[in-house]
Amino acid sequence: MASQSQLKKQQDLQTTYQTHKSTLQSLAQKIGAIEQETEEHKFRPPPNMQNEKKKRKIEKLTTPLSKHRLVLETLAPLPPTRTCFRMINGVLTQRTVSEVVPLLQTNAEGLERALGELVRVYKGKQEEMEMWKVKNNVQVVQQPE
Repeated sequence: MASQSQLKKQQDLQTTYQTHKSTLQSLAQKIGAIEQETEEHKFRPPPNMQNEKKKRKIEKLTTPLSKHRLVLETLAPLPPTRTCFRMINGVLTQRTVSEVVPLLQTNAEGLERALGELVRVYKGKQEEMEMWKVKNNVQVVQQPE
């Protein structure tokens, strides 16, 4: 009886671990989809640097926002009638500064909200998983790169 209860407990722990792991992976996929939308290249950190990988992933999420802000700062002093070019889904379009600035501001605000929420949820789930590992004395033998 005792060995069956221990086996059941181990199975429950493994099931919970897999649930946490799949939740983190789905959040990471959502973050990746947003990154792809902003036409960023995937980041590939050196192997066996999990903390550095996580930190860089979060830092990378803010890169599109800084690019939007840089473009907005560059366009701010220009006259509204000046012609500029914008790449939309791989097509270069000719617009005026007055047409592009509101679109960039809207995109930047939307990205900031979406990425902020995803990063907050990702960090929360990550902390929850770490606390669960400590609570249940779980040691991962091999973590994927």
